[in-house]
Amino acid sequence: MKKSVSIFTVFVLLFSFAACGNHAANERLSSTSAEKSDTQNDSSSSAETGSKSLVVYFSWSGNTENVARSIQSQTDADIFEIVPAVPYSGDYDTVVDLAQEEQRTGARPVISGSIENIEQYDIIYVGFPIWWGDMPMILYTFFDTYDLSGKTVALFCTSGGSGLSETVNEVKSLEPNAAVTEGLHISSDSSSNPDNAVSEWLND
Repeated sequence: MKKSVSIFTVFVLLFSFAACGNHAANERLSSTSAEKSDTQNDSSSSAETGSKSLVVYFSWSGNTENVARSIQSQTDADIFEIVPAVPYSGDYDTVVDLAQEEQRTGARPVISGSIENIEQYDIIYVGFPIWWGDMPMILYTFFDTYDLSGKTVALFCTSGGSGLSETVNEVKSLEPNAAVTEGLHISSDSSSNPDNAVSEWLND
């Protein structure tokens, strides 16, 4: 009889421990689920708040990219790099000759990738180097592709010293329903440290 009682007691204790363990596990699971739910809610909330400005740029040597990154960091804008579907040569002389040929033929180099929901942006900063006194022809592809009506378009460029040339007027003709502002020119020599010039321009 004592042996039977002892065995019964052991079973009762084991059952109690198992029940407690399941209860604790369920509490941990509920707590984890709640934390996950809170995290998902936070993620959804932050995903709904996006930038209203976008930096779009094409850069061959890296000079224009430096300026684009400075604008992005000072405005908290989104950013999109214009990348040719067929990459340009890394050789300067080759690119110079090709750029001249593209201008002569009115080429429209294909852009790799695209901008989704461009309609959500109010301000578009567009940057490029000056090639033969004009934007690279891949910028014409960009303006042909996207309708920027109702948006503010702010141009910025890098060059050895030719300034924006006639690009502001050209973009006004390409995007007649956009507000095209006075642009920013930064010399190639200053492009490695453009923050001050960018800040003054943004303030203006």
